[in-house]
Amino acid sequence: MHTRRCCLALRATFLVLFVPALAPAQTFHTKAAEVTSQATRHSSRSEVCARCIRAHMEFLASDAMQGRGSATHDELLAATYVASQLRQYGIEPAGDDGSYIQHAPVIRQELTAAPQLTITAQGGDLPPVTWIQGKEFVAVYLTQTEFSGQLQKVESEAGVAAIKPGAVVLVLGSDPSERRKLAFEASSAGAVGELTPLSQQQREHFAESSQKLLRLPDQLEGGNGPELGGRFNLLQLTVDALHSLAQMQEGTVLHFHAPATEEKGFTWNAVGILRGSDSSLLHDAILFSAHLDHLGIGAPVNGDNIYNGADDDASGTTAVLELARVLGRGPRPRRTVIFALFGSEEAGGLGSTFFREHPPVPLKDLAANLEFEMIGRPDPAVDHDTLWLSGWQRSDFGPQLAAHGARLVADPHPAQNFFERSDNYVLAKKGVVAQTISSYGLHHDYHQPSDDVAHIDFQHMDVAIGSLLKSIAWLVNSDFRPKWKSGGQP
Repeated sequence: MHTRRCCLALRATFLVLFVPALAPAQTFHTKAAEVTSQATRHSSRSEVCARCIRAHMEFLASDAMQGRGSATHDELLAATYVASQLRQYGIEPAGDDGSYIQHAPVIRQELTAAPQLTITAQGGDLPPVTWIQGKEFVAVYLTQTEFSGQLQKVESEAGVAAIKPGAVVLVLGSDPSERRKLAFEASSAGAVGELTPLSQQQREHFAESSQKLLRLPDQLEGGNGPELGGRFNLLQLTVDALHSLAQMQEGTVLHFHAPATEEKGFTWNAVGILRGSDSSLLHDAILFSAHLDHLGIGAPVNGDNIYNGADDDASGTTAVLELARVLGRGPRPRRTVIFALFGSEEAGGLGSTFFREHPPVPLKDLAANLEFEMIGRPDPAVDHDTLWLSGWQRSDFGPQLAAHGARLVADPHPAQNFFERSDNYVLAKKGVVAQTISSYGLHHDYHQPSDDVAHIDFQHMDVAIGSLLKSIAWLVNSDFRPKWKSGGQP
């Protein structure tokens, strides 16, 4: 060590005393070295941090987080962790009262007694008949404790075009899968309730299952129910009840009521903002988002009752955090960038709905939203380490991102309707060009306890996120504002 210092000192003296003509060149090379060093540092900031990605995943999807259940304390822990990372990356808080956290008040409803279905014939010539859960029917899914409508009988082959808005639809037909399909689609066509027959297996366990009272999805205080999945109330009928109802005239009024109590609670979003440097782009912010909740503790499967939600959606949350790290530690982008991690997506998009009503910038100033959902494993339906975009055909967003370097293709699973199944849809309904990036390949661990870190392909995550950085850098520094194609906006 001492020898090297001595040699360097003698060399420096030689240069000063005997080679003064080299000084300008030396200065040039020093400045060039500084520029190169700065470029190298910027380049390193523009690469993904594999250790950061694994660290986020191992915390968020750990058993310690208890599955990050929607509107639970574990969801708040996840939001607080995300907030701490945004702080570390130099992203400003954009939540409540100068913090990163948005507190969204929710109402929890608990059924207190067996639901009832009251049937009133047209004209009121006959007295009403009341059916009770456990005798004539069982409620298998509810988003409301009360609904009313006129009876409409529909054969499953008729499709949703036959559904009358406001009807309570009795779905008939010989194919059970077609009946189920129409029942799920009827709500989006305007039905307020759906009735189908019990399957053979359900009939065998009718007495047991009908004794269980459903827990309804939370809803935002003020009456905003789930925006994802919409209103859906499904009752399944015994053979005798089905036969009886099938004999009644259409127009018969059905009124459903389930006694329930209400309890106030919260769901939580974590929101940060990186202010843009170009004043001409103040009204063209970009939103990167994902949901930080999952299903929490549930029914055990192979002895495991923690629904870790590694792919769904710790992976998307991690992608947003990695973009925050890269953008927060690099040169300030021209456009304002918002990072939002939503609570209660699994409960129907409550967190994103609250964000939409309380955005950090006016909604009209959001140029685009990219939601990240389930990128923890490759999709065999597309090229390796390629991501896909939901609703590709709805806007010019995906093709432009791909043209600027993103390894991004159209959603290969259009029948799954993923565009309407993530938080992007909540914003898209209000005009924001909002679409979801994913690589979900319909794996069997979806919404199971087995969706854990052991099943994550970290090499895929690293490459997939890294493949977006060039196009993201272009997006946050351009004046491109994506547009819906004709008929593309929901």
